[in-house]
Amino acid sequence: MATAAALATDGVTDTRQRLIDVAVDLFTRHSFAGTSLQMIADELGFTKAAIYHHFRTREQLLDAVVEPILERLRVIIGEAEELRGVHARADHMLTGFAALAVENRVVAVLAADPAVSEMLRSRRVWDELIDRQMALLADVEGGPAGMVKAAVVLAGISGASGPNFAGIERADLHRYLVETGRRALGLRAPRSSRTTASEES
Repeated sequence: MATAAALATDGVTDTRQRLIDVAVDLFTRHSFAGTSLQMIADELGFTKAAIYHHFRTREQLLDAVVEPILERLRVIIGEAEELRGVHARADHMLTGFAALAVENRVVAVLAADPAVSEMLRSRRVWDELIDRQMALLADVEGGPAGMVKAAVVLAGISGASGPNFAGIERADLHRYLVETGRRALGLRAPRSSRTTASEES
């Protein structure tokens, strides 16, 4: 079983990434609440002390899992906010978030985990990010109806991109999610997308 001292000479970055990768796999299978540091240690054949060398708590490990996803989300939101027109901004947000969810299946698991949602909402920077994401989609209609539709679309993308849908090709799944999201929000596909779709049929 690997010790903290052995891990220190094993390449800190590589070991840290292995821990994150295994955590993502276990979170996907068992949820964040259902995954302990001991389970992660057992999966890797490490001692629990070796895990502590990198992450003192599950929350620190969750931060490491979530931060790259939130950083990508931050970029998508920023790009969307730079566009002209409510519909263009919403469509960029929709397609970007769908791609993010399809590429990171753990998004579905974490989005459905109350413990994760509570942690994210408790941090001002992340809370603001989530609010900006919602606003980009909700602005298509405005008012309570727009907020409801935005929430349904985001929750639907998260739920339908999870492990239960792993058998669907990623490109197909992304297309289904975007098409469904556009219908829910009342968005028309950009002209280039409509041209591509007609050429494929």
